[in-house]
Amino acid sequence: MPQLDPSSYASQIFWLLICFFAMMFIMSNFIIPKIAETRQQRENKIDSYLHKAEELQQKTETAIKRYEDALNSASQQASAALEETKNELNQVISKKQAELDKKLQKQIQLGEQEISSEKEAALKEIKSVSAEVTMEILHKLNISNIKTADIKNIIEQEAK
Repeated sequence: MPQLDPSSYASQIFWLLICFFAMMFIMSNFIIPKIAETRQQRENKIDSYLHKAEELQQKTETAIKRYEDALNSASQQASAALEETKNELNQVISKKQAELDKKLQKQIQLGEQEISSEKEAALKEIKSVSAEVTMEILHKLNISNIKTADIKNIIEQEAK
C-alpha cells in the first residue's frame, strides 16, 4: 500500500497540512459564521417570540382584570338597581295597600251603616207586623177589649 510507504510521508504530511489549514480557513471564514448567524437569528427570533408572548400574556391578564372589574361593577350596579326597584315597588305596594285599606274601611263603614239602617227598618217592620198579627189573633179569639196601642207598647217594652 502506497500510503504506508515511509518515503511518501513527507508529501502526505505536506498535503495534510495544506488541506487541514484550507479546510480550517474555509470553515472559520465561511461556514462557521453562517452557522453562528443562523443560530443568532434563531435566538433573536425565539427571544422576540418570548417577548411577544410575555406582552400578550400581560395584555391578556390586563384584559381579564378589566373584564372581571367590569363584571363586578355591572353586578354591583344590577344589584343596586334591583334593590332600588325593589324598594320602589315596596313603596308603591304599601301606598296601594293603604289606599285599598282606606277604601275597604269606607266600604265596611258604609256596609255597617246600611246593615244598621236595614236592621232598624226590619225591627220596626217586625214590631208593626207583630202588632198586626197579635191583633188578628186576638180578633180571631174574640178578644176585643185590648187596644192596638197597648199591644204596641208591650211589643216595644219586650224588644228592648
